[in-house]
Amino acid sequence: MYAKFFKRVLDFTLSFVALLVLSPFLLILLITGAAAMKGNPVFVQPRPGKKDRNGKERIFYLFKLRTMSNAKDKNGKLLSDEVRLNAYGRFLRSTSADELPSLINILKGDMAIVGPRPQLVRDMVFMTPEQRKRHNVRPGLTGLAQCSGRNHMTWEKKFAYDLQYINEGITFRKDAEIILKTIVKVFQRDGITEEGKATAEDLGDYLLREGKVEKDVYAEKNREAERLIQEKTKNDLKGTLG
Repeated sequence: MYAKFFKRVLDFTLSFVALLVLSPFLLILLITGAAAMKGNPVFVQPRPGKKDRNGKERIFYLFKLRTMSNAKDKNGKLLSDEVRLNAYGRFLRSTSADELPSLINILKGDMAIVGPRPQLVRDMVFMTPEQRKRHNVRPGLTGLAQCSGRNHMTWEKKFAYDLQYINEGITFRKDAEIILKTIVKVFQRDGITEEGKATAEDLGDYLLREGKVEKDVYAEKNREAERLIQEKTKNDLKGTLG
């Protein structure tokens, strides 16, 4: 009963209240971000969500605060993540304040407060059928993997935690425990990024580096991800134009 009904009601209520209470703080971050990033402070990116009735992941647009600038070199190419991740961006990531706009995704029903974190579309195409079972539920603002180590763990371990959360049964008690543990992690600022990296490594890059996927398969999977994103953009444009 909780997973099928009360969880969604609770998610909507808590995210609505949180947006009301935190709106002044969010406004300050938006203004500060516009100056620090020299442009749009909001980051919007397609992410795979809960599967539809046909068993296909529904792609939605995730909202976050931008943590990296769009600084480019003289040839117009984006600079490295390490360079574009400025002090303001590091503050947002270390405090998880960049996640605040995702409360809008929870209100819309794209996400839940607790669930498997929404990964990139190009991560999804590299997942095994078993790993993609994580999309049987709404993705979450936080999840069992995040309160167990955030980004400081292997992809296989992350997916194992995601499936454990689903397979063991979703309960109010479990969600409450995950939220409390996440709050502790945030205050400890623990496991925010992978060691020696400004941002987490994509699943496909990890599999290629470890020799777990061939280069031709890697290239084809990335093309598949691009096709899915283009299809999403095309369908949204059709909907807008009527």
